[in-house]
Amino acid sequence: MIWHELTIYTTEEASEAIADWLHAQGAGGVSIEESGSLDRERDTSLGQWYEKPLNDIPEGDALMKAYFSEDTDMDVIQDGLRALLRDLPGFGLDPGRGDITLASIEEDAWAESWKQYFKPTHVSERLVIKPTWETYEPKAHETVIELDPGMAFGTGTHATTALCMRTLEGVVKPGDHVIDVGTGSGILAVTAVRLGAERVLALDLDPVAVSSAKENAKLNGLSDQIEVQLSDLLGALKADEPTGVKLPVQVVVANILAEIIVTFVDDVYQALQPDGYYVASGIITSKEADVTDALLRAGFAMESRSEENGWVALVARKRG
Repeated sequence: MIWHELTIYTTEEASEAIADWLHAQGAGGVSIEESGSLDRERDTSLGQWYEKPLNDIPEGDALMKAYFSEDTDMDVIQDGLRALLRDLPGFGLDPGRGDITLASIEEDAWAESWKQYFKPTHVSERLVIKPTWETYEPKAHETVIELDPGMAFGTGTHATTALCMRTLEGVVKPGDHVIDVGTGSGILAVTAVRLGAERVLALDLDPVAVSSAKENAKLNGLSDQIEVQLSDLLGALKADEPTGVKLPVQVVVANILAEIIVTFVDDVYQALQPDGYYVASGIITSKEADVTDALLRAGFAMESRSEENGWVALVARKRG
């Protein structure tokens, strides 16, 4: 099968918004390659050795590739993408150069080739992400998360996901019930259980993400503890269906765009028990104040924040 390969040269800060749009247009897969320059500060706390640049992408830039089936009208896709790039500054996102190129590629050439770049990753001293096709011998203190993201977002290499995982380390307690909104690959749901959560409800609007999250829960032997459902944000809680978690829960986590986070803050507040925690990530620094204001208006108390590469993760507590 022939696929259309759409390449966009943009910035790291705009890449997630563009990826969301591409997925909404029916992209069969989206990859994001960010700077591999030696100029960037790197974590060497675990003895990592960086010998040479991984690529020649300037700091802060990103090279994205999206794949569309051969029957897709790519003129419509490209026109819509150009309009999106023009609109991004209005949302506080710099699209950078915004160069767009189009090529055709055989399916086998892209469906597997990206895997060579995804290696076991230390997210923290404790948490290690291991692609299913790689081998890794964990140390006694390490917790390994098996992952095959497929076409869903969330490998742990992006700052927003890594921030969320490290933040959950300080929030999730043994026996907690957790809701993961916009679960993507299910990596945060798996992380929560590995950190001691008893049950997790993982929600996503994308059927591809739902399928991927279920598979990753199974890969980690956690299908009995992670309930994955198709849901528009917290809509599943309003349906008369079992959710696998006992409401109100102790933790809600959402690694999605700031513009979406602010739309359902009140729903999160209702889903949490008093003194429960809301971990919100996927927030660019220019949108942090908007999210903080929405959380405070809903009745949350701000507990902490962390930042990496222009992205912010916030922890808010439901006042008890």
